[in-house]
Formats: sequence, structure tokens, C-alpha cells
Amino acid sequence: MDQPIKLSVLDQSPVRKGGSPYEALQESVALAKRADELGYHRYWLSEHHNTGSLAGSSPEVLIAHLAGQTKNIRLGSGGIMLPNHSSLKVAESFRTLETLFPGRIDLGIGRAPGGDRITSMILNPSNSFSEEDFVQQLIDLQHYLDLPNEYEKQYPKVQAIPLADTAPDLWILSSSGQSGVFAAHLGMGLAFAHFINPTGGPEAVALYRSRFKPSETLKEPQVSVGVFVLCADTEEKALELQKVMDFQMLKIERGISEGTSSYEEIKDFHYNEAEEQRIAYNRQRMIYGNPEQVKTKLTALANRYQVNEIMAATITYDFKDRIHSYELLAKEFGL
Repeated sequence: MDQPIKLSVLDQSPVRKGGSPYEALQESVALAKRADELGYHRYWLSEHHNTGSLAGSSPEVLIAHLAGQTKNIRLGSGGIMLPNHSSLKVAESFRTLETLFPGRIDLGIGRAPGGDRITSMILNPSNSFSEEDFVQQLIDLQHYLDLPNEYEKQYPKVQAIPLADTAPDLWILSSSGQSGVFAAHLGMGLAFAHFINPTGGPEAVALYRSRFKPSETLKEPQVSVGVFVLCADTEEKALELQKVMDFQMLKIERGISEGTSSYEEIKDFHYNEAEEQRIAYNRQRMIYGNPEQVKTKLTALANRYQVNEIMAATITYDFKDRIHSYELLAKEFGL
């Protein structure tokens, strides 16, 4: 890559075991402020439901609060799970955010439920979980967010208010590649979730670029890649953080809805063969090490995807370890 790598943050507002959602959200505030000071490019918040391990169920609410607590960093959703919502209501929420904080708002859209299917049906009883409905929602959303003069030509009777001179940047999240095709067709940015699926990403991004059609708001393909990152002063400390994530990922995959465990709690845990295999797979979704090691690995990942923006998601038991990971990363990349 011939451009410097931009670093961004993906915050899932994790709750530690024995901690509280209040603490998790206060840590999101502190992390957003520090990321802004350090020079990170974006700060995205995820949408999850019906889980005790993540506190972020309403990205749009958190974005409003964090945008008021920061000065320069872009704030956005990573993402709004569109089938859970009305396209018009999402457009109004993000038009309001863009009006309050012009030029700083991103709207990342996902298709996954952000939880179990029963919860998604309660969130939106008309949710059919069909690909066709999702595509129509994307088209509607894009029209609602067009600049006023373009929008009024197509939908003169329904307007997403407040109307403003600018609109939030539109992104589609993908972990398989299919949503990347939608992003290309509609002229939206693509955020590939390597932290969910570590295989097939570069090919999905290449397909997106090859099929990209410019839109009113995006003339060239725009791609970022999200990955779990654990950076510490030493390789030994980073491995401890990694082992905590190994354990946490297994809990999530088993449907165990509890917060992140401490290293002391899990350090002597013995895994069976199937668990070891799953840990080996999950480690492909993560990058860990000391600052030099992490920079080398992230640079290699960016080169594989041919992107110049990495979105780092970091989950630790101790918030000090989490925020220090981002500080080390910023220093190593010269932000």
C-alpha cells in the first residue's frame, strides 16, 4: 500500500464478568475521548441485543453522546442492523446526528440480527429475514438520505427530517461477501468483518471493487477491515490477553451470556481437542503481540486486503489493558 494506514476503533461496549453495563458504557465514553486525542480516524459502535456480555444495544444513542464528548473523530455505527428497524426511522436518526455534528457521522448498516432470531422478531415483527427485503430497505434508506433536492424529485410526499446540506456516509458491513455486492451496486462503502470471518475477505473486497458503481455520495470504492487487536508492552502480556479472548469466544459460541473473565480465572483451564481446534480457528480473527509485532501483522493484513484503513476491536477484562492497547497502537503507527 502506498498510503499510510488509518486506524479506527470498533467498540462493542463489553461488560466484564462481575462488572456492570453502566461501567461498560462509561468506559466507551473514556475510550472515545482517548481515541480522539490519539488521532484515530473513526469510532464505530455495534448493535447487540439480549446478551449480558455487551452493553451496546442502541448505537444511535451512544453516537450522540460520544460526539458531544469528542472534537474531531468520526462517530458511526458498526452497525445498525437494518432488518430490526424502519428505514425511515434510521434515516431520521442519522439525519439528526448529521445535523448536530456535520461531517462527522457514519452510518454503517448490517444484515445480521445482532442477537437471536426471537429477539429480532420482537424488535421488528414484520422482519421476514429475506435478502430481498434487506435490499429494498437499503434502497429506501439511500433515497431518504439523498441530499434534499435529489430526494424530493423521487419521494415528494415523504421526507426524512431534519433536512440538511449534508448526509452521513453510508457503509455496508459484510462478513461473507454477499453484502459487499449490495454495497458495490448501490455505491456505498464496504466494511469487511475479518473479526467474524477470517476467510475469503480479500476476494470479497476485490469483487466489491470490480463491481462498484459510483453513487451521488461516493464516487470511488471505499473499504475498511475490522479485526480483533490485542497489543501490550510485551509478547508475554499480549498472550495473556489473547488467552482471555480465547476463553471468551468459546463462551459466546456456546451461547453463554456473561462478561469477560479475568486471566487469573482462566489461566489453568484445560481444553479438549475440539475446543483447541476452535481456538486455533478463532485466532485467525485476532492479532496480538507487542507493538512491533502487531504493526507488522496489521500491515500485512492491510496489504492482503489492499486497504488503508484498519478498524481495531479490543476486548480485555481490565479496561486499563484495553485503553493501553489502543495507545500503543497509535504510537507505533505514528498517529
